[in-house]
Amino acid sequence: MGALEDIGIPGASGHPWFGRHRLRPAASADTIREMLRTEIRDTGWPHQPLLPAAPIALPRASYAELFRATAALLDLVRRTALESAPTTDGRLAAYRMPASEHQLFVADQFVEERYADCVTRPDIVIGPDGPRFLEFNVSGALGGPVETHCRLEVWRKLYADDAGRVPFDCQDPFAVRAEMFRGLCAELAVAPRVALVGSARDQGVESTRYFDVEADYFNSHGLTVRFFEPEDLHEAWDCPPRLRYPLGLRNFTIPDWAELGIDTAPVQAALDNGCLLVGTQTSTFLSSKLTMGLLSEGRPWMSAAERALVDRYLPWTRVLSHRWTSRGGRKVDLVPFAVDNRELLVLKESIGMSGKQVVIGRETGQTEWEAAVAAAAGTGTSVVQEYVAPRGCRLAMVADGAEEPHDVEVAPVFGPLLFGGRPAGMFSRFFGDGTAGIVSVLGTNSSDDCVVAV
Repeated sequence: MGALEDIGIPGASGHPWFGRHRLRPAASADTIREMLRTEIRDTGWPHQPLLPAAPIALPRASYAELFRATAALLDLVRRTALESAPTTDGRLAAYRMPASEHQLFVADQFVEERYADCVTRPDIVIGPDGPRFLEFNVSGALGGPVETHCRLEVWRKLYADDAGRVPFDCQDPFAVRAEMFRGLCAELAVAPRVALVGSARDQGVESTRYFDVEADYFNSHGLTVRFFEPEDLHEAWDCPPRLRYPLGLRNFTIPDWAELGIDTAPVQAALDNGCLLVGTQTSTFLSSKLTMGLLSEGRPWMSAAERALVDRYLPWTRVLSHRWTSRGGRKVDLVPFAVDNRELLVLKESIGMSGKQVVIGRETGQTEWEAAVAAAAGTGTSVVQEYVAPRGCRLAMVADGAEEPHDVEVAPVFGPLLFGGRPAGMFSRFFGDGTAGIVSVLGTNSSDDCVVAV
């Protein structure tokens, strides 16, 4: 019996985009559970009572489509954010960024803009009409690279034949990220010495394995890499030139560190002394939901083909304020329209993580919804977005204590990783029991998996 299983035409809750084949579980439930949990151990990843019994398998055309669309849309996201104002100060004002984000910029604005989008992961669901991009995460601190690498390590071991071949394709995030850093070092004419800047406190554990697993991979593939807590970061630049780390990954967010009481001053000192951390602080403008709203509404410089691309992949999204806009070919007064169409819309703050700043209209009472819309309209730092009803696919899952895998219809949120413009594997999150809602491993205890092409 082969690894692939034909599950036929998808049912009412599915979509032909998922294809008709999936990968069978390649081991017992106990083996799969043990291997998945061992590989992700000591990284701060929460316990998941429901784990995938196989990777999510997509047809090659569907898999490639997500990366192709991500690259094209990222270019438009970048252009939209940068044209909002000619300078960093202008963009901070245009986006009404909180004071906490007015830091960690490098002095050279070209460098800021050039290296803002090195690390990207959109969030995509499959709606009735195919893929829809709900948001763009542009940040060195986004989730997915370590988790996808760890899941992929397990699936490669379980599905490999005697010659080491596996019945699927998937890029390894670490391999592509290592290649990105080699290319950046060559472009900047600096030594291939890379600093991974973060904090184990961010992971909620004492172990530094979350960072060490990536550093170990890089060190065995031609780079010299070291993980730095902020308190040790001076050692990356206050040393003899041959020992300095001229380039690094900014694997943290300002809000997370502020919540934990971690001082960002050592990071600014490193930036000021020649240690370039990617993605740069300008990535915050690209990640802002306001950029999605501006892009969805259309920019004067967009071609007809670019407009069609946006209409195909982005759900209708608007920056919420007291104004008129277009909806379905007609003009609407945006705030009254949002109030009256609660069940069709989602309200999102411009900056947010793990679904904490998201209000789903159909899951909210009318009074609460009206209050949320009114408050958001007053600040101009939120968007309303068309709700996309996600379609699902069948996936084998293993539950705590279960002797055998069982099938669940899950509705995955896909996160194709793009490093330096290159496909770098695909992360996915979903509720392992098939329920719906705001999907977040850390925020709502969903399950995760990597995605492969078959």
